[in-house]
Order: sequence, then structure tokens, then C-alpha cells
Amino acid sequence: MTLGATARNVTAMVIRDALAMVGAGLALGIPLALAARRLAAGLIAGLHVSLTLPLAIGAAAMIAVALLAAWLPARRAARVDPIEALRCE
Repeated sequence: MTLGATARNVTAMVIRDALAMVGAGLALGIPLALAARRLAAGLIAGLHVSLTLPLAIGAAAMIAVALLAAWLPARRAARVDPIEALRCE
């Protein structure tokens, strides 16, 4: 904020970073879950499980929790007085 960023820019940056981490986790986790399903179906005869709905609900829950977890610190970071932060450093 000292260099000209607005409170909105700071909030967006913190939330964007949190969503990038969740996106990376989902990009790794979903293929692993699909592979584990395939492995389990090969080990257990007659296992027919649909992963579409549980994966969608899990991904939506992860995104919602990440947004909530990032929004609170982002709001606090946007309220920091730049001069006070520079004095502490």
C-alpha cells in the first residue's frame, strides 16, 4: 500500500494466492483420487462407485473454506497503515 496499492488490490492479491494454492491441490488431488478409484475397483470385484458428485462437493468445499480462510487475513492486511508497517520494519 505504501507503493500505491489500494486496499482492494491487497485483498485481491491475498485471495488470489490462496485460490492458486487450492487450485494446485485440486489439480494434484483429483487425478490421484481417480487413480485410487481405479486401483480399488481392480482390487475389489463389483465395485462401481461414481466419483463425480463427491469430487465436485469436495472441490466446492475446499474453495469455500479457502475463500473464508483467506478473506479474514486479507481484510486485516488491507487495514494496515503503511507508515506503521514501515516503522515496524
